[in-house]
Amino acid sequence: MSRPEHIAPPEFFYNETEAKKYTGNSRIAAIQAEMTLRAVELLCLGDEGPYYLLDIGCGSGLSGEILDEDEHIWAGMDIAPSMLDIAADKDVEGDLFLQDIGQGMGFRPGTFDGAISVSVLQWLCNADKTENRPRYRLQRFFSTLFMSLQRGARAIFQFYPENDLQIEMIMGIAMKCGFTGGLVVDFPNSKKARKFYLCLFAGQAAPGRKQELPQGLGSEEADSSVAYTDARIQTKKRGKKGRKPAKDTASWILHKKELSRKRGKEDVPLDSKYTGRKRRPKF
Repeated sequence: MSRPEHIAPPEFFYNETEAKKYTGNSRIAAIQAEMTLRAVELLCLGDEGPYYLLDIGCGSGLSGEILDEDEHIWAGMDIAPSMLDIAADKDVEGDLFLQDIGQGMGFRPGTFDGAISVSVLQWLCNADKTENRPRYRLQRFFSTLFMSLQRGARAIFQFYPENDLQIEMIMGIAMKCGFTGGLVVDFPNSKKARKFYLCLFAGQAAPGRKQELPQGLGSEEADSSVAYTDARIQTKKRGKKGRKPAKDTASWILHKKELSRKRGKEDVPLDSKYTGRKRRPKF
Protein backbone atom coordinates (compact mmCIF):
# COMPACT_ATOMS: atom_id res chain seq x y z
CA MET A 1 0.00 0.00 0.00
CA SER A 2 1.45 3.34 -1.10
CA ARG A 3 1.92 6.16 1.38
CA PRO A 4 -0.55 9.10 1.06
CA GLU A 5 2.25 11.66 0.61
CA HIS A 6 3.41 9.75 -2.49
CA ILE A 7 0.01 9.99 -4.17
CA ALA A 8 -0.65 13.74 -4.21
CA PRO A 9 0.07 16.96 -2.27
CA PRO A 10 -2.01 17.18 0.94
CA GLU A 11 -4.23 20.02 -0.27
CA PHE A 12 -5.30 17.83 -3.22
CA PHE A 13 -5.22 14.43 -1.52
CA TYR A 14 -7.61 15.57 1.23
CA ASN A 15 -10.34 16.84 -1.05
CA GLU A 16 -13.98 17.09 0.03
CA THR A 17 -14.64 13.36 -0.41
CA GLU A 18 -11.46 12.17 1.29
CA ALA A 19 -11.86 14.68 4.13
CA LYS A 20 -15.37 13.42 4.94
CA LYS A 21 -14.18 9.81 4.72
CA TYR A 22 -11.24 10.50 7.05
CA THR A 23 -13.32 12.35 9.63
CA GLY A 24 -16.20 9.88 9.60
CA ASN A 25 -14.01 6.82 10.15
CA SER A 26 -14.44 5.80 13.81
CA ARG A 27 -11.21 3.78 13.83
CA ILE A 28 -9.16 6.74 12.56
CA ALA A 29 -10.83 9.01 15.11
CA ALA A 30 -9.94 6.62 17.95
CA ILE A 31 -6.31 6.35 16.84
CA GLN A 32 -6.07 10.12 16.41
CA ALA A 33 -7.46 10.67 19.91
CA GLU A 34 -5.01 8.18 21.40
CA MET A 35 -2.00 9.78 19.71
CA THR A 36 -3.16 13.28 20.67
CA LEU A 37 -3.47 12.28 24.32
CA ARG A 38 0.01 10.81 24.17
CA ALA A 39 1.39 13.98 22.56
CA VAL A 40 -0.17 16.16 25.27
CA GLU A 41 1.28 13.84 27.89
CA LEU A 42 4.76 14.26 26.38
CA LEU A 43 4.38 18.04 26.60
CA CYS A 44 4.70 17.62 30.39
CA LEU A 45 2.46 20.60 31.09
CA GLY A 46 2.01 21.67 34.67
CA ASP A 47 -1.19 22.14 36.66
CA GLU A 48 -1.26 25.91 36.22
CA GLY A 49 -3.24 25.71 32.97
CA PRO A 50 -5.05 26.21 30.73
CA TYR A 51 -2.23 26.61 28.22
CA TYR A 52 -2.14 28.14 24.76
CA LEU A 53 -1.19 25.35 22.32
CA LEU A 54 -0.59 25.17 18.58
CA ASP A 55 -2.05 22.22 16.66
CA ILE A 56 0.09 21.85 13.52
CA GLY A 57 -1.87 20.11 10.77
CA CYS A 58 -5.12 20.26 12.73
CA GLY A 59 -7.16 18.81 9.85
CA SER A 60 -10.85 18.47 10.67
CA GLY A 61 -10.34 19.18 14.36
CA LEU A 62 -10.04 15.64 15.73
CA SER A 63 -7.05 16.60 17.87
CA GLY A 64 -8.63 19.92 18.76
CA GLU A 65 -11.59 18.13 20.35
CA ILE A 66 -9.17 16.44 22.76
CA LEU A 67 -7.60 19.81 23.59
CA ASP A 68 -11.09 21.21 24.22
CA GLU A 69 -11.82 18.40 26.67
CA ASP A 70 -8.62 19.25 28.55
CA GLU A 71 -9.77 22.90 28.63
CA HIS A 72 -6.73 24.20 26.74
CA ILE A 73 -6.83 27.23 24.46
CA TRP A 74 -5.52 26.36 21.03
CA ALA A 75 -5.02 27.47 17.46
CA GLY A 76 -4.86 25.10 14.51
CA MET A 77 -3.36 25.37 11.06
CA ASP A 78 -3.70 23.15 8.00
CA ILE A 79 -3.07 23.28 4.26
CA ALA A 80 -6.24 21.42 3.20
CA PRO A 81 -9.29 23.73 2.85
CA SER A 82 -11.74 20.81 2.88
CA MET A 83 -10.42 19.66 6.25
CA LEU A 84 -10.75 23.13 7.75
CA ASP A 85 -14.31 23.44 6.41
CA ILE A 86 -15.31 20.33 8.36
CA ALA A 87 -13.60 21.68 11.49
CA ALA A 88 -15.47 24.97 11.12
CA ASP A 89 -18.79 23.15 10.69
CA LYS A 90 -18.17 21.29 13.96
CA ASP A 91 -17.74 24.62 15.81
CA VAL A 92 -14.45 23.69 17.43
CA GLU A 93 -13.18 26.14 20.05
CA GLY A 94 -9.78 26.79 18.46
CA ASP A 95 -8.87 29.42 15.88
CA LEU A 96 -8.26 27.94 12.42
CA PHE A 97 -5.67 29.08 9.87
CA LEU A 98 -5.17 27.99 6.26
CA GLN A 99 -1.39 27.79 6.06
CA ASP A 100 1.40 25.82 4.39
CA ILE A 101 3.76 25.12 7.29
CA GLY A 102 6.63 24.62 4.82
CA GLN A 103 6.51 28.38 4.20
CA GLY A 104 6.91 29.16 7.87
CA MET A 105 4.63 30.83 10.41
CA GLY A 106 4.10 34.47 11.24
CA PHE A 107 3.21 34.32 14.93
CA ARG A 108 4.75 36.67 17.44
CA PRO A 109 7.78 35.39 19.39
CA GLY A 110 6.86 33.38 22.48
CA THR A 111 3.18 33.08 21.60
CA PHE A 112 2.56 29.43 22.44
CA ASP A 113 3.16 27.32 25.55
CA GLY A 114 3.58 24.20 23.42
CA ALA A 115 2.83 22.59 20.07
CA ILE A 116 1.57 19.20 18.95
CA SER A 117 1.30 17.58 15.55
CA VAL A 118 -0.18 14.23 14.52
CA SER A 119 0.70 12.51 11.23
CA VAL A 120 1.95 15.67 9.50
CA LEU A 121 5.73 15.95 9.60
CA GLN A 122 6.41 13.29 6.93
CA TRP A 123 4.54 15.41 4.36
CA LEU A 124 7.31 18.04 4.50
CA CYS A 125 9.87 15.44 3.39
CA ASN A 126 8.21 14.91 0.02
CA ALA A 127 9.08 17.07 -2.99
CA ASP A 128 5.60 16.95 -4.54
CA LYS A 129 6.19 20.15 -6.50
CA THR A 130 9.16 21.51 -8.46
CA GLU A 131 9.60 24.46 -6.10
CA ASN A 132 9.34 22.32 -2.95
CA ARG A 133 12.72 21.42 -1.49
CA PRO A 134 12.31 19.32 1.68
CA ARG A 135 15.41 20.61 3.49
CA TYR A 136 14.53 24.25 2.87
CA ARG A 137 10.91 23.73 3.90
CA LEU A 138 11.90 21.90 7.09
CA GLN A 139 14.39 24.61 7.99
CA ARG A 140 11.84 27.37 7.39
CA PHE A 141 9.26 25.51 9.46
CA PHE A 142 11.46 24.69 12.46
CA SER A 143 13.08 28.13 12.59
CA THR A 144 9.75 29.98 12.71
CA LEU A 145 8.27 27.44 15.12
CA PHE A 146 11.21 27.93 17.49
CA MET A 147 10.51 31.67 17.59
CA SER A 148 6.77 31.11 18.15
CA LEU A 149 7.31 29.03 21.29
CA GLN A 150 8.08 30.29 24.75
CA ARG A 151 11.55 29.42 26.04
CA GLY A 152 11.49 25.98 27.58
CA ALA A 153 8.30 24.96 25.78
CA ARG A 154 8.01 21.62 23.98
CA ALA A 155 6.87 20.61 20.51
CA ILE A 156 5.70 17.00 20.04
CA PHE A 157 5.42 15.52 16.55
CA GLN A 158 3.87 12.13 15.98
CA PHE A 159 4.89 11.07 12.48
CA TYR A 160 5.47 8.06 10.24
CA PRO A 161 9.06 8.12 8.98
CA GLU A 162 9.74 6.38 5.71
CA ASN A 163 13.28 5.32 6.67
CA ASP A 164 16.16 6.10 9.05
CA LEU A 165 17.63 8.69 6.69
CA GLN A 166 14.43 10.69 6.89
CA ILE A 167 14.59 10.67 10.70
CA GLU A 168 18.20 11.85 10.65
CA MET A 169 17.37 14.66 8.22
CA ILE A 170 14.43 15.92 10.29
CA MET A 171 16.29 15.78 13.60
CA GLY A 172 19.44 17.35 12.15
CA ILE A 173 17.58 20.34 10.74
CA ALA A 174 15.59 20.79 13.97
CA MET A 175 18.80 20.89 16.01
CA LYS A 176 20.34 23.48 13.66
CA CYS A 177 17.31 25.70 14.26
CA GLY A 178 17.92 25.75 18.01
CA PHE A 179 15.88 22.83 19.28
CA THR A 180 17.16 20.09 21.56
CA GLY A 181 15.51 16.78 22.39
CA GLY A 182 15.23 13.48 20.59
CA LEU A 183 13.05 10.63 19.39
CA VAL A 184 10.62 8.76 21.63
CA VAL A 185 9.47 5.38 20.32
CA ASP A 186 6.47 3.69 21.90
CA PHE A 187 6.33 -0.13 21.72
CA PRO A 188 9.52 -0.48 19.65
CA ASN A 189 9.22 -4.27 19.45
CA SER A 190 5.73 -4.22 17.95
CA LYS A 191 5.43 -3.61 14.23
CA LYS A 192 1.74 -2.73 14.51
CA ALA A 193 1.68 -0.66 17.71
CA ARG A 194 5.02 1.16 17.21
CA LYS A 195 4.68 4.96 17.21
CA PHE A 196 7.35 7.62 16.65
CA TYR A 197 7.25 10.91 18.57
CA LEU A 198 9.79 13.67 17.94
CA CYS A 199 10.12 15.51 21.26
CA LEU A 200 11.75 18.94 20.84
CA PHE A 201 12.69 21.47 23.53
CA ALA A 202 12.73 25.19 22.68
CA GLY A 203 15.60 26.29 24.90
CA GLN A 204 16.19 25.78 28.61
CA ALA A 205 13.34 25.08 30.97
CA ALA A 206 12.25 27.41 33.74
CA PRO A 207 14.22 27.30 37.00
CA GLY A 208 13.37 24.23 39.04
CA ARG A 209 12.37 22.15 35.98
CA LYS A 210 14.52 19.78 33.97
CA GLN A 211 14.33 19.03 30.26
CA GLU A 212 14.51 15.25 30.18
CA LEU A 213 13.57 13.10 27.22
CA PRO A 214 10.59 10.92 28.22
CA GLN A 215 10.75 7.14 28.07
CA GLY A 216 8.84 5.33 25.35
CA LEU A 217 5.99 3.05 26.33
CA GLY A 218 6.75 -0.67 26.38
CA SER A 219 10.53 -0.16 26.24
CA GLU A 220 11.61 -0.54 29.89
CA GLU A 221 12.95 -4.08 29.55
CA ALA A 222 13.40 -4.23 25.79
CA ASP A 223 16.73 -2.40 25.79
CA SER A 224 18.27 -4.08 28.86
CA SER A 225 17.50 -7.77 28.53
CA VAL A 226 17.08 -10.47 25.95
CA ALA A 227 14.48 -13.16 26.46
CA TYR A 228 15.96 -16.67 26.28
CA THR A 229 14.06 -19.85 25.69
CA ASP A 230 15.25 -23.42 25.35
CA ALA A 231 12.03 -24.66 23.76
CA ARG A 232 13.83 -26.10 20.73
CA ILE A 233 16.35 -27.92 22.92
CA GLN A 234 13.59 -29.35 25.09
CA THR A 235 11.67 -30.45 22.01
CA LYS A 236 14.64 -32.47 20.81
CA LYS A 237 15.12 -34.06 24.23
CA ARG A 238 11.43 -34.85 24.66
CA GLY A 239 11.33 -37.73 22.17
CA LYS A 240 8.64 -40.37 22.62
CA LYS A 241 8.10 -39.63 26.33
CA GLY A 242 6.89 -36.06 25.85
CA ARG A 243 3.38 -34.89 25.19
CA LYS A 244 4.22 -33.68 21.71
CA PRO A 245 6.20 -36.10 19.51
CA ALA A 246 9.50 -34.91 18.11
CA LYS A 247 9.50 -33.99 14.45
CA ASP A 248 10.22 -36.67 11.78
CA THR A 249 9.78 -39.54 14.22
CA ALA A 250 7.39 -42.43 13.51
CA SER A 251 4.82 -41.18 16.04
CA TRP A 252 4.98 -37.66 14.55
CA ILE A 253 4.42 -39.00 11.02
CA LEU A 254 1.48 -41.16 12.17
CA HIS A 255 -0.02 -38.15 13.96
CA LYS A 256 0.24 -35.97 10.84
CA LYS A 257 -1.29 -38.66 8.64
CA GLU A 258 -4.20 -39.07 11.06
CA LEU A 259 -4.84 -35.33 11.01
CA SER A 260 -4.85 -35.36 7.20
CA ARG A 261 -7.43 -38.15 7.15
CA LYS A 262 -9.69 -36.30 9.63
CA ARG A 263 -9.53 -33.18 7.45
CA GLY A 264 -10.74 -35.15 4.45
CA LYS A 265 -7.55 -35.13 2.45
CA GLU A 266 -7.16 -37.81 -0.18
CA ASP A 267 -4.15 -39.86 -1.23
CA VAL A 268 -2.81 -40.16 2.33
CA PRO A 269 -0.28 -43.05 2.35
CA LEU A 270 -1.26 -46.15 4.31
CA ASP A 271 0.40 -46.97 7.60
CA SER A 272 2.86 -49.85 7.73
CA LYS A 273 5.71 -51.18 9.82
CA TYR A 274 8.06 -49.17 7.59
CA THR A 275 6.44 -45.81 8.44
CA GLY A 276 9.05 -43.48 9.90
CA ARG A 277 11.87 -46.03 9.58
CA LYS A 278 15.23 -44.52 8.73
CA ARG A 279 16.66 -45.57 5.39
CA ARG A 280 20.19 -46.66 4.84
CA PRO A 281 22.29 -44.22 2.82
CA LYS A 282 22.49 -45.05 -0.86
CA PHE A 283 25.84 -45.46 -2.53
